Order: sequence, then structure tokens, then C-alpha cells
Amino acid sequence: MLVTSWNENKRMASPNNLHLNLLCMSLKQSIAISLFFGCSSLSAQNMVEFNKGWQCISISGTKDKGEKISNLSYIISGWVPATVPGTILTTLLNNNVIPDPFYGMNNKMIPDIYDKGRNYYTYWFVKDFSENHLSDGEQVWLHFRGVNYSCDVFLNGHKLNRQPHHGMYLRQTYNITPFVSKDGNNRLAVIVYPPDHVGNPNGGQGGDGTIGRDVTHQYVTGWDWIQPIHDRNTGIWDKVTLEKTNYINLKNPHVITLVPGKRIPDMPQAPAIIKASAEIENPTNEVITGSLQYVMEGDIVKEEISIQPLSTVEVHLPDYTLKNPKLWWPNGYGKQYLYDIQFRFVSSAGKMLDQENLQAGVREIRTQWNDHTRSRQTLVNGQKIFIKGGNWIISDAMLRFSPERYDAEIRFHRDMNLNLIRIWGGALTERPEFYDACDKYGLMVFQDLWLSGDCNGKWLDPMKKDDQWTRRNYPDDHRLFLNSVIDQVKMIRNHPSLAFWCGGNEITPAEDMLVTLQDSIFPSLDGTRYFFPYSNSDSMSYNFIGGNGDGPYTIQPVNSFWEHRTFPFNSEIGSVGIGDVESLKRFIPEKNMIIPPYPSGILDSVWEYHKYIGYDQYIEPYGKPKDVEDFATKAQLLNYNQYRALIEGFSAHMWDWYTGVIIWKTQNPWTALRGQMYDYYLDPNACLYGLHCGSEPVHIMYDPTDGMMTSVNQTFQSYHDVMLEVKAFDMKGKETTLGSLLVELSPTSVQKYFPVNDKLEKLRKEEGVFMVARLMDQKKQTISENLYWFPDSAENYKGLQQISPALVKVTARKVSDGKIEVGMSNPANGPVAFFNRISLVNEQTGKRILPSFYSDNYISIAPGEDKTVTIDYHSSDLSRKVMVSIKGWNVSEQMITIQYNR
Repeated sequence: MLVTSWNENKRMASPNNLHLNLLCMSLKQSIAISLFFGCSSLSAQNMVEFNKGWQCISISGTKDKGEKISNLSYIISGWVPATVPGTILTTLLNNNVIPDPFYGMNNKMIPDIYDKGRNYYTYWFVKDFSENHLSDGEQVWLHFRGVNYSCDVFLNGHKLNRQPHHGMYLRQTYNITPFVSKDGNNRLAVIVYPPDHVGNPNGGQGGDGTIGRDVTHQYVTGWDWIQPIHDRNTGIWDKVTLEKTNYINLKNPHVITLVPGKRIPDMPQAPAIIKASAEIENPTNEVITGSLQYVMEGDIVKEEISIQPLSTVEVHLPDYTLKNPKLWWPNGYGKQYLYDIQFRFVSSAGKMLDQENLQAGVREIRTQWNDHTRSRQTLVNGQKIFIKGGNWIISDAMLRFSPERYDAEIRFHRDMNLNLIRIWGGALTERPEFYDACDKYGLMVFQDLWLSGDCNGKWLDPMKKDDQWTRRNYPDDHRLFLNSVIDQVKMIRNHPSLAFWCGGNEITPAEDMLVTLQDSIFPSLDGTRYFFPYSNSDSMSYNFIGGNGDGPYTIQPVNSFWEHRTFPFNSEIGSVGIGDVESLKRFIPEKNMIIPPYPSGILDSVWEYHKYIGYDQYIEPYGKPKDVEDFATKAQLLNYNQYRALIEGFSAHMWDWYTGVIIWKTQNPWTALRGQMYDYYLDPNACLYGLHCGSEPVHIMYDPTDGMMTSVNQTFQSYHDVMLEVKAFDMKGKETTLGSLLVELSPTSVQKYFPVNDKLEKLRKEEGVFMVARLMDQKKQTISENLYWFPDSAENYKGLQQISPALVKVTARKVSDGKIEVGMSNPANGPVAFFNRISLVNEQTGKRILPSFYSDNYISIAPGEDKTVTIDYHSSDLSRKVMVSIKGWNVSEQMITIQYNR
């Protein structure tokens, strides 16, 4: 092995700021790389993104061919600005041709492709660009990271692809060196066609199912959580980039990290082994000689090679031993260290011809079968990880992706104390920027492929056009599906967060595809991640209950999560999840702000269209809602309790009944009224903070089935001399001690202590009662705190309905740019200050600043106690134009001026 010292400055990562312009980010990265390698060096980072300056027109607007349209002399007056990356509907929306389909019933006003025909959403796209004169050996590459569904590509009068490109997930690369204009002025023209089988959106899951005949996402014809996307997301939906290299193209670098043994975070580590490879394409008529190299921690690992003309080779480099590695851990178990690795090809004359940069986390993920639970369990760096996951559909149903939105959404999942996200099979392979955020925040990813039992024939379904046997063989083109898998594996396999592959949602791929995936594609292109045939397969979780193997999905009594045993690694279980009134106002017209009826009555059309599922009888114990605001406020109490109980119930049976659970679902890609921890506009609701509480790595909780105080420690650390303290407070704030005990918390364990149910029954009889449980260390610092509220003996919250106001004192101060600290003090001799929503708002409009990140929210404060919450937000305007709002169940709304340190 060749390892030498390398003393050049390391690449600086660009800041991730929610309000930075993407173009500015690209420019900053380019500048940083130029400084790093010298202005004369070329690399894969010598790349520009074509994200502005596109024009488009419907195919009905011109009968001319691509060879003519792609000439600069062709007049494109009458064409309109196009959004790229984007879909046809995104372009139409941005040009004010259609209304916002996420608001009210607007989506019904947009023509559907099934009714209008495919030509209605077939469009030409044109982009003019400059490219300077090329030096000898320079190569120019045009990359498309995603087109839906098929396209032809033209440049300066030349067609680049011999056959139409098909497939939503299959990337395209063209060597355009021979076609670049000598005068530096160029025109790119692309005609984009919708899916071949657009499907009838007849109200079924995936409509009539025929969308599954193509290699595309299936939710676009409608599901039980979304209405149809009427253009089926046709368009150049992902990045288009232009790259310059010298002679060769270095591509698809691959890094595997091996971490033998059982490791402990934040300790000196035994060595790890790094295996690396990359592909090198030589498009020239010359033999190219040199060395493929990568640089890690100042060392160079290299392999000498000759590449024949017009060929592509895969080169495997010598193994590298990384001493005392800084390891990557899932959220809640350790830090997420990432190494910068630079791949480069250096000619035998010493000239760098191309380079690719990536980040890698050193970790090893394995699985093993747990005979006790009869399910698969996950090991990271040799340690068992209890899976607490969320199901993810897609960031935006119209594919309006950005690194900033991804970062915010994944940060929310980190703040829920989850450690895994499952990407549902009816959507797509998420973008590398999604995985970047998961790498950063420690969210492992369970990646489904693009199938679902609903469209692909698992069930007899009268809504489907084809029978089960026909649908079972979807998609029509198996080779395209497998080629797309190959390509997407290469795109995302270096991310440490990627943990599992899965054949599809609730169904395997057809047999020939399944065999190829299991026996060929994944072993040869990855070989390090477990492959589940489908999302609720027996290899994941043995189905000893019967039925489909997942759910339920509706509101449930909190006891049910503790007492009813379900599948030992449940891939889908969930509940309700609407936002508060501020969230509802963003997409429900005022005239439709009507309380959902229960038990009888007609649901408002907008609520029904946005897929509301009921809170049923569970609202009434808090008092009959006066209006939608009151209804939504009371819904937050249920949101908090539902998801706290769900994750507590599963955690309480960790390693006994369960090895993991994945909640259906944690987010919505449009304005749906079900199953979400934050709304489409990135405004969190109480679901998020119920999970945040109940899913703490070290947590104290009340078992409603036996009345026992119970702890769960999901970390690898022991806690000694921990004080467990449990108190009750009546509606006037009178305190009663329920128990106190010095305890020890063993690693990865669940422990029971003492019952409190008899005392609670007496205390709650008349008006209900609050209970506060705490774990405190030797310095009396809180490790975990949990507040429950219990109804009276008639199962009503009569006391809450009559509770006196709490006179909470609130302060807010800026501690640094984008960070505010909120202090809350509840005086003694008064009631609990219950369920306070904190919001960062615009001073002039009173509207919430979104996204904002709260260390906790929906806060309750016992009499005589204080709490502090920090707010992080990203803003280019860090002036005094923000305030803090706080409003609780028995705390009047206050608008707090922020104090600034001088």
C-alpha cells in the first residue's frame, strides 16, 4: 500500500443556512475549491448548476424539432420562464397560470393528465449558456440527475441521446465536448414527456394502479393521505449540471468502512479498515496512465493504472487502516463524525485530471435475528440499537426540494429523538442532500425501492384496472427498474446514514427482479447493508398475529400502546396529527373553518379533501369545542399523549416484545390533515414534542397497565445514584409526594420501581390531577422529566376546564445570532402552568417564523418552578423584528420583547 503525507489545506464545507440562495452556495463552494487546489486545477467540483434562465413551451406551441429548436438562431419569443429543477405544475404555479394546489380545493381546478392526455403536460425546455473555448484534453459533461418520465436532449443542433431516455430515477450523463460551440455560445433543448401510463385517479390507493407500469413514483395518482398530482410530476425535476474535466471522468467513488468488535462512543478506538474504489471513464482515443488516489486524514492511498481508449474501468485501491477513528453513531447513541475524503486521478506526468469529494462516516451496521422477540435487531459498531423510526413520504409532493428544507425536516426528526427514517416505496430514492442531513443528524435510513402492494397486486382491489397477476409483474420494463436501482445505489451508497435496502412497500419485486437484486446487484455494488425483501417481511418481523403486518393508523386509547402486543419490529403504526389553528389557516379558507362533527354530521368538503381522520370521542372529555381554534388546541393535547404513549409503550418492551418501531408517519409532503409531527410549512405541532419527551434516550415514565414507575435507558452508559422523584399536583397547585427512590440505570435496559396508581386514583377522583416524575443526578440536575395529566373518575377533564390562570413570568434574550433563550417562572401557591406553546413570531405581522427549532415546547411548569427553552432559527435578518409569543391552557397569551446583550 502506498501511503504518503499530504499537507494541503482541507476543503472547507459551506455553511448550511436556510435563507442562503442556492446559487450563492454553489459559488462559495467553487471559490473554496479554487483556493484549495489552485485556479488551474480541474475537478468534479468544477461544476455549474443550470438552475436559472430556462424557458419552456407546451408541445402544442411548436411543431419544430429539437435539432432546430436547439440552434441559437431559433426564436423563442412567447416561451415562458421555466422552473428547473421543477415540474410542469411548479412552472405553471410560478407563472401564476394555476392556483396553489395545496390550498383549499384549488387542486380540483387543475386539469388532470388522465382527462387531457399526455400531450397536455409535454413540454420543451431551453437553456442558453456560455462555455469558454476548451483546451486540449478538456472534456465537458452534461448531467441530468432526474427527469420524469422520458426525454430527448439536443445541443446546438445535435441530438445527444440515440434513443429516448426513460425512467424517473435513472440519471443521464452526456459527453458534449464535440458539440460545444467554438464561439462559447450554446443552447440546450430538452423535450420532456409524462409517464407512459398516467393512471386513472379514481380514488384508489395509486388510483387504478396503472401508474405502477412505469418506473416512477406511485402516490401521484392519489392515496389515502394525498389528492392526485395532476401532471404526475412531469418535468426536469432534479439538478442539471455541467462539469469540466481533463481527459478522463472520475465517477462513482465508493467507500466502505469496517469497524470490527464492540465499540463504546467517545473512547479511544481500535483501528478501522477503509476500502475504496472508483470508476474512471476515458472518452479519448489515447491510453491514459496515472494513479487513482484518495486522501484521508492527510494520507494518500493510491493505485497505478492504465486506461484504454473509449473505455471505463473500476479501480479498487489498497485497504487503508485508520487509527483511532472518530466513529459515526445514530442519534442518541453518540456523535456523528464525518471525514472529508478527496478522490483524484493524477496523470503519470503529475497533472490532476479529475477529482471527486465526499464525506464518509466510519461505522459498521449489521443485523442479527433476535430469537426472543422473533424480529431483526440492528447493531451499529457492535452495539444493539433500539430502532425508533418515522415513515417518510417525500419532502414535497411537487418535488420542490432544497438542502435547507431537507436540513430542517431531518433536524425535526433528530429533535423527536428518533434514530431512523424509512423512505416509503410509493415515492422515490431521496436526493443526496437528504442523506447529507441524515448523516449530519444521525438518522439511519431504511430505503424502500419504488413499489407498493396497493399498485403491485398484493390485494384484490376493485379500484384497480388490472388483475392481481398482471399487477404483480409491474413495472412493464424490469430491466429499466434494475438499471435504475444500479444507478441509485451508486448515487447514495457512501452515506453512513443509509442502513437498509428494502424491495418495496408491503410487497417484494417480481421474482426475477428480486433474485437479481438479492444475488447480484446489492452484493456487487454495496454488500454492507441488509436487504429486506419487503417492508413487513418475516425476515424483519415475524408475523405471529396475522393480517397485513402493520398499523393501526388511527387514534387509540393510550393504554393500548402498553398492553396490546403488536409486531416485534413494526414498520407502520400511527395516529392522528393536525396542527393548531395557525397551521390550519394556512390552507383552509375561513368559510371552511368548521369543527369536524362527531359522532354524526357531514364533514366539511375541504377537511375531507385534505384527508382528515377523526379524533372521535377523545376531544369531548376536555369540553365541547367552541370553535375550530378550541378544537385544534384540544387536539394538541391528544397529539402529545398519543405519540408519547406510542413510543413509551414500545420502549417499555424493548428487547422483550420489540426490537424497533417505525411510526406512520412523521411528515406530509402536502397539506394533509393526518399523521404528521409538523405541517407542510414546517410548523411543529404537539405530536413532535410528545415524541421528544417519550423518546428520550434516558426516560422516566408511568405504565398505565400496572401503575408502576418505569425507566428506560437506551444508551450504553450506566447511571449511578440517580434520584427518582414523583409528585402530584391538584388543580389548585397543592403538592403530594407519590414516591422517591435512589436508583441505578443499567445500559440498554427497562426497569420498574414502585406503583403510584392507588394514590393517583384517590387524588384524581374529583377533578383530575397532574403527575410530575423526574430522574435527577447527584448534582440535582434533571436527567428526565415527564408530566402527565389524568382525568377525574368519570374520565372527564373537569378540573382542567375550571383551572385558575397561572401568572407565568416570561423573559426572552438573544444569546447569539439565531439563538434566543426563553425563561419561564411559575410562582408558588398557584396552579400548574399547563401546556404552553412558545412561538417565535414576526414583530409586525405576528406570524410565526418558520422553521424555528425549540429545545422543547408545549411546556408545563409546576408551581414554584422555572424552565428554560432555547429557540434556534435561521434568518438573514437578525435585527429586532422578532418577538416571542407564549400561550397556554391556563396562561393568557403574552408577547415578549427580546432583550439583546449589549
